[in-house]
Amino acid sequence: MDKLVVQYLVFGMDRSWRFLDEEEKVRYREEFKSSLKDEDITTYTYSLTGLKPQCDALLWRISKSLESLQNSTSRMLRTNFGKYMNLKYIMTGLTRPSQYVKKPTTQEQGMLVPDRKKYIIVYPFTKTSEWYLLKKETRQGMMNEHIVVGRKFPEVRQLLAYSFGIDDQEFIVAYETDDLWTFQDLVMALRETDARRYTLKDTPIFTGIYRSVEELIEILG
Repeated sequence: MDKLVVQYLVFGMDRSWRFLDEEEKVRYREEFKSSLKDEDITTYTYSLTGLKPQCDALLWRISKSLESLQNSTSRMLRTNFGKYMNLKYIMTGLTRPSQYVKKPTTQEQGMLVPDRKKYIIVYPFTKTSEWYLLKKETRQGMMNEHIVVGRKFPEVRQLLAYSFGIDDQEFIVAYETDDLWTFQDLVMALRETDARRYTLKDTPIFTGIYRSVEELIEILG
């Protein structure tokens, strides 16, 4: 597996943006679109408007370099459009092979393929201290149950990024799906596994709708 930095950036638009002259908005939108173009970064854009208070968009970005992501964010915030962006949440993690899955299927890390599904669900995840004090064999047994449940829903892609030591959460959990009911079935099934009792934190949850940059900008007003 390639060593990649995964970042989810959530922002809301300042109310004053909607009162700008339309000609100004057109110029600012084009400037914003240009700021996202970076050969070192893959960016996917999602709309959150109406789905989370004070949150309007989620940018999922993948790079081989943390510096590239920082430079990109700085460039974006320096645009005229960026003056109206209020950063609400940033989660950063690294890709690594799972310590519990010996033979990963295309479902695990499946979100790294170039085509996108309709919806993304992203949240920070941290386990309790008790989890890490369990014997490796005990943890593996519970994760085996977790994995069996997850693989009953092959149409739901997943991507796990590791944030140990570099961000507030331990993991960033992300799912892609074309059907929210199927995804909810998966979540409800996972709630009944033994590993669930060792979850310390798994909120806030961001559910976004995949949009092209042009569509996202239109929805932002």
